[in-house]
Amino acid sequence: MNNDNHDGGRRKLLKSLGLAGAGTAAAALLPVSQATAATGSAAEAPVFAEEYWVSKKGVKLWVYRKNTGPSKPPKPLLFLVHGSSYSSKTMFDLTVPDRSDYSFMDHFARLGFDVWTMDHEGYGHSDRTAGNSDIASGVEDLKAAMTVIAKVTGQTHAAFFGQSSGALRAARFANVYPEHVDRLMLDALVWTGKDAPTLAQRKKMLPMLLKNNVRKIDREFYSSVFTRDEPGAAEPMMGDVVADAELKYGDTVPTGTYLDMVTKLPVADPEKIKCPVLISRAEHDGIATDEDVMGFYARLPNVDKQLVKIGGLAHTALLGINRHRFWHALHAFLTMPERIVAVGGATAAPGKHS
Repeated sequence: MNNDNHDGGRRKLLKSLGLAGAGTAAAALLPVSQATAATGSAAEAPVFAEEYWVSKKGVKLWVYRKNTGPSKPPKPLLFLVHGSSYSSKTMFDLTVPDRSDYSFMDHFARLGFDVWTMDHEGYGHSDRTAGNSDIASGVEDLKAAMTVIAKVTGQTHAAFFGQSSGALRAARFANVYPEHVDRLMLDALVWTGKDAPTLAQRKKMLPMLLKNNVRKIDREFYSSVFTRDEPGAAEPMMGDVVADAELKYGDTVPTGTYLDMVTKLPVADPEKIKCPVLISRAEHDGIATDEDVMGFYARLPNVDKQLVKIGGLAHTALLGINRHRFWHALHAFLTMPERIVAVGGATAAPGKHS
């Protein structure tokens, strides 16, 4: 199936139904052939996909959902926040030729989660504007997406996962809208940027970033993402697979998060994040130093916090050869038993995390 024509058809369907207007959310159930993982294994539950649109002050944003179908009680919500150079499906629901297990969304849907993501302003299916889609803009994108989730599921809070600048968006969202965040998982996080090798290189781009709202991307760029920190941490074809997925949307992405990461850090305050937090860090990642990440971790006030460093992974851990180790750490955090609190020498029933 031609993906461009398929995406266009879905947009026309939503528009024809009158469901994609400003301030509204709309869903279209994708065909089972599109939504079911290609393993052919009867032991694996089929995964279904729905897409929605929401308006943020006139900017149309694309919201995407995958799960194994309705359930009672409702499945726990997991929201995934993409980074600077990938749209959401490329990062979290990637189809890789001759492989069946690269979809973060499918993996966690089969683990029992209702998994959501979105394309931020200027990325993927969402509107491209004169803005540069910086961290502050991303926070408001997430707020708009939560209105869709509330309408569809009746739930107003979720566990959030963010990768790289997506981690900054998610952390800042937890600062500004804490009522929507139950748990927070941050991967490839940078806090102050001090002594970060990758950011030192990006600072050389500063004149261009200040003058433009978008930057060029190409196959060479995506190849470099998978080799700059540790060649061999991802399969050799991943740069081309990602380029095939991303370049169909165009040859530019917004500059805002790059600019924030070299001129405005820190953009999130760990002391104002009240929920449980997991910080995951790849063995090879120049986006931040261990000291910088540990400084953020030390200031988190909730005692239910974890910092895990995983060997065999680089910056884009969720598309690496050891991604299953990464997923294991996230799942363990998400399914930790609730805390039992001793009251007057007796134990009380498990309750919410403090």
